[in-house]
Amino acid sequence: MNFSEFEQHRRFQQAWEAVHIARQVHYSLFTFGESELPYFLVCEAQPPQATVTITRGDVRITRPMIITPDNIHPELRNFFEDNEEGMLAEYFMRRTAAFSHLQFDNQHGPARIVTDNVEEAVARLNRQLDNDEEDRTAILCAPQKLAGFAAFRYAAERVMRSAPDNIQELRERGFLP
Repeated sequence: MNFSEFEQHRRFQQAWEAVHIARQVHYSLFTFGESELPYFLVCEAQPPQATVTITRGDVRITRPMIITPDNIHPELRNFFEDNEEGMLAEYFMRRTAAFSHLQFDNQHGPARIVTDNVEEAVARLNRQLDNDEEDRTAILCAPQKLAGFAAFRYAAERVMRSAPDNIQELRERGFLP
């Protein structure tokens, strides 16, 4: 029995549960071309007396038009500063067919200090997005050290939720029986 995989699974599960999506987006991703997933990331104060930061970013997901041996594996760009977090994400992606050949690119601006309370920051962002009638921007929450993992989880969940719609679109276009 390989206990190292059990340890990887446990660490992945802990990281997955440490981040959450405070505002979901309910649109399906595109089967063809590029999908943009804008988000606000609210990072918890570290240490507790510090202030909460907000970062605006987006994840771009692209699919190659022709799948070759060079682009068949998923690719993550600009998510993880720590190689250990990246290894956890790769562990997840290797076990899910929905991620083969996808390229994920996380782009974000500088963090800005806003308050000392995550709930207050999320409530302000929700009001702002509601006032702007913005329904395609998510709000993510995470400890500072899991910021990249939060963006990864958001993108991964969107891909998994969109898979049935993508399959239906492929059928409608005659690519699947």
